[in-house]
Amino acid sequence: MTMLPRQYMMLFGITITAFVFNTSEFMPIALLIDISESFSMTEAATGQMITIYAWVVALLSLPLMLLTCRMELKKLLLLMVALFGIGQMISGVATSYDMLLGARIVVACAHSIFWSIAAPLATRLVTREHQPTALGMIVTGSSVATIVGLPLGRVIGLAAGWRMTFLLLAVVAAAAFVYLAILLPQRTPGAGVSVRELPSLVRQPALACIYVMTALFATAYFTMYSYIEPFLHTVASFSPDLITAALMLLGVSGIIASLVFSRMYGRCRFSLLRWCLVGVAAMLFLWQAASISVGTMIVLTMVLGVLATLYNTMFQAEVLATVPRDASTVATAIYSGIFNLGIGSGTYIGGLAAGADHIAHIGYIGAAIALVAALLCRKVYLPAVNVHHRNLR
Repeated sequence: MTMLPRQYMMLFGITITAFVFNTSEFMPIALLIDISESFSMTEAATGQMITIYAWVVALLSLPLMLLTCRMELKKLLLLMVALFGIGQMISGVATSYDMLLGARIVVACAHSIFWSIAAPLATRLVTREHQPTALGMIVTGSSVATIVGLPLGRVIGLAAGWRMTFLLLAVVAAAAFVYLAILLPQRTPGAGVSVRELPSLVRQPALACIYVMTALFATAYFTMYSYIEPFLHTVASFSPDLITAALMLLGVSGIIASLVFSRMYGRCRFSLLRWCLVGVAAMLFLWQAASISVGTMIVLTMVLGVLATLYNTMFQAEVLATVPRDASTVATAIYSGIFNLGIGSGTYIGGLAAGADHIAHIGYIGAAIALVAALLCRKVYLPAVNVHHRNLR
């Protein structure tokens, strides 16, 4: 039995909203130079805005979900989309860095709750047999945004200024609000979640290992990724147009990763899990060496983009496969919080390196952290998940 057209339309609306929420988080990375010049700040200081955003999401994802989990999901979703749009509008007209930072914190609060309810809401819109498809759409929208958000911000920023990127997000949020308000059913029950579920979840070895690996992966990747624009400009000597082209190719790599996931994850799951983090560590280790050649740098950027998107997609699927269905909301909220904790940590570490004139070495720092995650995956996670699956059988 196939899904109804209306179900696809509802899922499409949530997927696009997921894409926009994550795009908003990463757009400022491509605008650091312009924002820094507007407020007469260094790029490292301006980059702390990304760190603070990520840490707000990390700290508030679980508490806000527990506070709002019994609200009617459609109303809660629309409230978060509206709050998101207001925050973007204030960002676009900010007259000071503090005003911009405050607006970004508002957006981060909306982000925290949205990612706690997006997957549960999507699964409630379809029958049980179509729930993997629904979750896959949300995960893909989120993962592609991780890569596409940066080049998209770069293109809009160059064409119309950094403020316009935030104002356009406000317009898209308004359109999404109307679309979802019309299509989503009026009565979508909230998902009750008990604090008592938390200890039993984190005691699962496989799930606990996913969380640790995710914190390490996000820290490693965003140590480099958060400062990719100034790296390409100052170390690789890319022109502004070439930087834009390289970042656009990151978007293409995200699409490639989604195709790889959909076609190979079911057949080559453990091979992908085993080698993905090894590949991330290797690409980061080669990051500085590749900067001497435009062609090599672009190829490395694309490969790293594929691996990063593949990691995020695979391990969100791993979370959902590891926990009972009624605990997926809690597990997803924790994953989102930990991933954003890693983003904040990586941005902070990258900022320290950039501020100390070591921006050329951010790849080595990220590679060392990613290598720890790769070893953890091979030595702890894969054995744990094998035991978990044997117990289920």
